[in-house]
Amino acid sequence: MFGTAHKGANAYAKVDLETGVLAATPHKLIVMLFDGAKMAVDRACLHIQNKETAAKGQAISHAISIINDGLRASLNKQVGGEIALNLDALYEYMCNRLFEANLKNDLAILSEINGLIIELRDAWLAIENTPGASIPKPVAAEHSDPLAHRVTSFARA
Repeated sequence: MFGTAHKGANAYAKVDLETGVLAATPHKLIVMLFDGAKMAVDRACLHIQNKETAAKGQAISHAISIINDGLRASLNKQVGGEIALNLDALYEYMCNRLFEANLKNDLAILSEINGLIIELRDAWLAIENTPGASIPKPVAAEHSDPLAHRVTSFARA
């Protein structure tokens, strides 16, 4: 009548994830992308070990999508300079290696990519509280008034 417990757990997890995404800072969103990519690679490893070819392919595709459409797409190569260009090349390499791991059922490649994800995530976490390395946060209490050409506040007395 009410569905399975599995469906309920999935719905709860989805709401929890969506709430986490909506409440996250830009910095935390990148961490979440690294976490998602790592989980997808971990799932791919399990599927290879269990000889679940279709599920392995889906997990690897998910990891590639997170890296390409999330991490790589978030790079600003004009502002980020050499670091952004190097990360772009690294993300491309990681996606190519994941594709190769999918073709060869290669756990060693997946382990290599997991190591890279962990290193990048740890480096990203290390800069979170570094002065001068912060990501601009949206201003919640102010908006730009296009008619007055000045910044006004909603919280005026």
